[in-house]
Amino acid sequence: MKAIQITFDERLLEKLDSDEEVKREGRSAVIRRAVADYLRKKRRATIADAYRRAYGKQPAELDLAGWAKERRYENHRDNRYRYE
Repeated sequence: MKAIQITFDERLLEKLDSDEEVKREGRSAVIRRAVADYLRKKRRATIADAYRRAYGKQPAELDLAGWAKERRYENHRDNRYRYE
């Protein structure tokens, strides 16, 4: 791991230092987890946004239009197929 220097507002640092988890595991461990969570959430949001942009313009109903008559149902009792 690489040591870095960051600046905190004094009140925020006091709140952080008074936390039981920080006292038990240390500032660095808690801050590392917080940054990892932030990056994970940001990545998920970016992916979700990409899906919304890609699929939001063309709903799935439009992609499947006309296929409703092509359904095939299997009767599991006698392995026959029926069409509707």
